Amino acid sequence: MSSQPSTVSPTGRLFFGINALVAWLGLAVSFVLALFGSYPSTNTDPTLVGFNAQGLEGAIGRVSDFLGYFTHWSNLVVAIVMTMLWRNSKRNSTLFSVLRLDSLIMITVTGLVYALILAPADTVQGWQYISNTLEHYLTPLLTILIFIIFGPRRQIRLGAVLPALILPLVWVGIALIRGAIIGAYPYGFINVATWGYGTVTINLIGIIVIGTGLGLFFWAIERWMSKLEARK
Repeated sequence: MSSQPSTVSPTGRLFFGINALVAWLGLAVSFVLALFGSYPSTNTDPTLVGFNAQGLEGAIGRVSDFLGYFTHWSNLVVAIVMTMLWRNSKRNSTLFSVLRLDSLIMITVTGLVYALILAPADTVQGWQYISNTLEHYLTPLLTILIFIIFGPRRQIRLGAVLPALILPLVWVGIALIRGAIIGAYPYGFINVATWGYGTVTINLIGIIVIGTGLGLFFWAIERWMSKLEARK
């Protein structure tokens, strides 16, 4: 099997652009809402981020919180990767292979964790319905479906699975360090103040195992689809 990525149709390239646009739009709406504090946080747990002053005084804190959410990291990776694919679908470097897999793993984890764990207790209002839908539902769904339908094939390597965990682990490290400093964390499952490092470590090991499984899953799908297309 050739190591070069498959040729992408104009339709595929169009959908790469749509995928990128949706991810950028979700990030933009969410960032504007955070910057201006459009909707006061309904969080009542002081060990979770969200306690910032209204107006300009709390803008830095709100933006800092915004940058600390895994949701925004995953959507940003998708936005960058899909923009790169829209511009040139023939990218074939080792680094891009890792980033492509990162985009799939991270956005899938975002969608699954939100739908199964966070959504039941989440409250949204106004424009948050738009940013929430784009970041937690539409971008994950689009990213996965577009990968399955349009590829490009032969772009994800088995050797990229473990390196693709580096970026999520960087987020974990930053979240834990920042949490230790300010005493608040972005999500309950990483809340050391409530659960302690032992429980949080177990939670993170579980997510790493899931991430590894997802990486192997997407690699297997990519190989399977490549073989199907090669037979045509």
